[in-house]
Parts: sequence; structure tokens; C-alpha cells
Amino acid sequence: MAVPTRSQITPGTEVNIVLKQDQRSGTLTQGIVERLLTKSPNHPHGIKVRLENGQVGRVKEILS
Repeated sequence: MAVPTRSQITPGTEVNIVLKQDQRSGTLTQGIVERLLTKSPNHPHGIKVRLENGQVGRVKEILS
């Protein structure tokens, strides 16, 4: 499964992210995107975003 590109993610999108401390285990955290933090159009590990609850991680899949 390919990671989503920046153009596929907008604020308000429901996503699964992997937090920095969960990168080894691969545990996903679900939330709604507040802000995109990665400026480039794509990233091999996923676009970094901030969720509405303040958590920061890389998008692994889009839910909505």
C-alpha cells in the first residue's frame, strides 16, 4: 500500500498516522488533520501532519 501524497490530504481529512514513538511498532493513531507540516508533494514515510488533538505524525492511510 502506497502512502498518500500531499495533494490527497487536506485539513479536515480523517486519517491514520504513525507517531514518532510508534514508528518501530507501527501502531496507528486515528484523527482529523488540522495542519499539514510537510512542504514537499510526497515523502517516502508519509506526509507529516498535526491532528486536531495536537498529535504529530506521518499519514499512513486516509479514512474518509
